[in-house]
Amino acid sequence: MRNSALKDVRQQWKGTGRMFFGKSKVMAKALGTTPESEYKPGLSKVAQKLQGPLGLFFTSYPPDETLSWFQSFQKPDFARAGNKATKDVVLPEGPLLMYNDPSSPFPASMDPQLRKLGLTTKLVKGVPSLEVPHMICKKGTKLTAEQAQLLKLVGEQMAVFRVRTVGHWSEEDGWVEDEGLPSDDELEDVDGDVSGEDDESMDE
Repeated sequence: MRNSALKDVRQQWKGTGRMFFGKSKVMAKALGTTPESEYKPGLSKVAQKLQGPLGLFFTSYPPDETLSWFQSFQKPDFARAGNKATKDVVLPEGPLLMYNDPSSPFPASMDPQLRKLGLTTKLVKGVPSLEVPHMICKKGTKLTAEQAQLLKLVGEQMAVFRVRTVGHWSEEDGWVEDEGLPSDDELEDVDGDVSGEDDESMDE
């Protein structure tokens, strides 16, 4: 779960909405898992949806405004293993730089980790350096764990964080399942970005 991205969501809804992530069984129990035990009519249907990486979002804003906000919210993020590379990434020969910033070379202490990730480095004036260019990934190929970690270390973002809503509940309408949710396959390669595992689901 991407805590930094969820922190942004919480910040933007500060004072107007509350987000909860916890053990699904505990949250379901609080809502009521049967019509007889539900806190309010229809909440047991929400409780039944709390399986896997799901959370709850509470707000007094109208459902259409809330859903529209979540559908438009996205934030650039780092790709994970299994995501597809959206472009070729080649590290040039010479000192290795964090976030491609000339003022931020990798420290010597990082050299062993960089070697474990597949780079052939040597220390030049205390800076891990490449004698020849190194291709981290090719566009369209699935990333390995090592490639994803290297991309993160050099600051290459190839993913988009989104929050997908499963449905919403209100006293007036009860539980309403959201329609037109994109599948994981449909979320790949949107506008040249990859999402896939970077999406969090939400009951509203």
